[in-house]
Amino acid sequence: MKFGFFDDKKKEYVITNPETPWPWINYLGNKDFFSLISNTAGGYSFYKDAKFRRLTRYRYNNVPMDSGGRYFYIKDEDTIWSPGWKPCKTKLDNYECRHGMNYTKIKGVKDGVTADVLFFVPQNTHAEVQKLTLSNSGSDVKKLKLFSFTEWALWNAATDMENFQRNFSTGEVEIDGSTLYHKTEYRERRNHYAFYTVNTEIAGFDTDRETFMGLYNGFDEPKVVADGESKMSVAHGWSPIASHSIEVELQPGESKDYVFVLGYIENEQDEKWESKGIINKTKAKALISKFDTSEKVDAAFAELNQYWDDLLQIYNVDSGDEKLDRMVNIWNQYQCMITFCFSRSASFFESGIGRGMGFRDSNQDLIGFVHQIPERARERIIDIASTQFQNGACYHQYQPLTKRGNNEIGGGFNDDPMWLVLGTISYIKETGDFAILDEMVPFDNDMSVAKTLFDHLTISFDFTVNNLGPHGLPLIGRADWNDCLNLNCFSNDPNESFQTTENKSEGSKAESLMIAGLFVVYGRDYVELCKVLGKTEEAARAQKHVDDMVEAVKKSGWDGEWFLRAYDYFGNKIGSNENEEGKIFIESNGWCSMAGIGKEEGLVEKALDSVKERLDCEHGIVLNNPAFTKYYIEYGEISSYPEGYKENAGIFCHNNPWIMLGETVIGRGDRAWEYFKKICPAYLEDKSELHKTEPYVYSQMIAGKDAFKPGEAKNSWLTGTAAWNFYTISQYILGVRPHYKGLEIDPCIPHDWKGFKVSRKFRGATYKIEVINPNGSSKGVKQITLDDKPVEGNVLPIMPEGTYTVKVEMI
Repeated sequence: MKFGFFDDKKKEYVITNPETPWPWINYLGNKDFFSLISNTAGGYSFYKDAKFRRLTRYRYNNVPMDSGGRYFYIKDEDTIWSPGWKPCKTKLDNYECRHGMNYTKIKGVKDGVTADVLFFVPQNTHAEVQKLTLSNSGSDVKKLKLFSFTEWALWNAATDMENFQRNFSTGEVEIDGSTLYHKTEYRERRNHYAFYTVNTEIAGFDTDRETFMGLYNGFDEPKVVADGESKMSVAHGWSPIASHSIEVELQPGESKDYVFVLGYIENEQDEKWESKGIINKTKAKALISKFDTSEKVDAAFAELNQYWDDLLQIYNVDSGDEKLDRMVNIWNQYQCMITFCFSRSASFFESGIGRGMGFRDSNQDLIGFVHQIPERARERIIDIASTQFQNGACYHQYQPLTKRGNNEIGGGFNDDPMWLVLGTISYIKETGDFAILDEMVPFDNDMSVAKTLFDHLTISFDFTVNNLGPHGLPLIGRADWNDCLNLNCFSNDPNESFQTTENKSEGSKAESLMIAGLFVVYGRDYVELCKVLGKTEEAARAQKHVDDMVEAVKKSGWDGEWFLRAYDYFGNKIGSNENEEGKIFIESNGWCSMAGIGKEEGLVEKALDSVKERLDCEHGIVLNNPAFTKYYIEYGEISSYPEGYKENAGIFCHNNPWIMLGETVIGRGDRAWEYFKKICPAYLEDKSELHKTEPYVYSQMIAGKDAFKPGEAKNSWLTGTAAWNFYTISQYILGVRPHYKGLEIDPCIPHDWKGFKVSRKFRGATYKIEVINPNGSSKGVKQITLDDKPVEGNVLPIMPEGTYTVKVEMI
């Protein structure tokens, strides 16, 4: 069943039924100021950090679902309705939500009145703009009363929901004409306030929630709206809100625009006040004036659209498959931007309170984003590396507002350091900016002990070298990529977090085959970088460690038909045919296959065949099999989930691309493509009632074959799945990838593909690449021409600015 359709020309997903299986959301803003918005206008806004600078309140996991947001109430005589259906849920004559690139349009029609609302965050603006257009398509004059509504959060989203003995006494507002200011705690340590304004004279306002709602009413029936008149309430303590009322008269055929702006302002300490107790509104008024007419809003919206048109022209495919093209050209790249901005911190599945920016997450997110805005990727790499410790270990997360490590979770995840190699090398290959390696980067944000970024890479590499277990394999520490494989935790206390409880790793024999494969893949990248830089001695030293790891995996990491997952605290095998449950895992088989370990001996092919046989199902590749049916204290959180969910035999979409990439290593394009389509959301649209999450973005997890409801997805938007799938399809299946010397062309496609076209902007030049596959090959390039001239090998040279025609013939 579908709940809408793709409008590829406008780069939108159009929802035509407001009762989607789960709130289907979008993100507004792409730098500093952000909003989450559902298809019924639910969600919230924040500046930089969803925990410490939360502007508006939102209630997660509530009944009814998706409670709170930016709402408009239209009172037409005795009928009260909202353009987005919620919160009133009055039956509409027509409803439509269009989620686009950093904007959302919601339209509701009722009794001859149409309400169109455009929501977006203009470029380089700390505000959400809402342009509401009311139109009368009937033959009678319409006299309407319009009420806006948003509820202020008290900045720190955690204490906002906890410390009520303080919160119910701190709320402060100011009213200045049609602008309602929220200044809670501004008198003391804060230098910031928020406002909500409209570009017309208002009939009334309310800033006290209980006055507006009525103490026992919900969002669906506010007392003020039912009465049809604002109460002019001024919040003193209690719960501050912002609501305007506007009296609207529409002649038949007439339309009127109203521009609402939800903004954030910071003042210098010595410029906080206009007079005693009155906030300095200079910056606010300047911001408001930028969007006080429809024409100004339309111009800002056009600028946003142009921004995305330009970004999405950097990598573009014409494959003849509209589902593949819309994912590669639009939605997958868009999701990569969002994951870059937020890591895993703020979605409808992550509250934005408990997590910061992940060290490993942010490095992985870079590989799907770096081609879009390399300078932002550069800044992020420095931020990430700055939270590393001198021994190479890292904070697992950092807070985006302060860019400092998150002490609440700390470190000890032994895969983290090697991801810095991936992020940095991906950036350099895209840009050619080797100078980043000379940047002085602190450890734990302490510049007094700073070293170059290249030194950070060396220290990252050596962290694994210096932390090997009895089999010569990497010690796992608190966990590796799989945060739920907690081999040094041994937790029996339900009040403990598996990730933050004591890391009992002293004397542990817990080793990770996943980190071993990761080390070989990015260890080789580190070696190659050293050679490019002329650091031959370091390259030779590093190569020996990589070679030793390959041999250790072959000797102690092979189980006969697949790669082991790990050794536990006591040195027992995990992911072995000897185990009763959890005999085979996806991560180690993905990474050791990507590394090509034992390829010549047939180990990679055997491992991937075992994955196909034991882990694959119609909805994707499950993480492990058989699923755990009891709690194994020596394994930790992974065995705490019911069978088929999350890390216990769920389809953890993030790691499915690792198997796809492994398949490309041995040239099996049909298998890689089969796996790609199984989890790609555009191919799942017809079963949205089962899949539940948005058909335009990837989810972290799909319930596996052992689950109660296989195929049901959770945790959409903020997942490394976005970057890894874009990386896999664009660089290894379509096979157009950055190289130090240019663009490497190496497709691995299904045999029945006749060819495809890719347009790729790279270091100032545009390459128009046409791949033809006359003999039904899956992998292998026969010849390449650049502007009709033969190219030696399969790397297109770096060209001056201009457009170049590339012909690629497969063998």
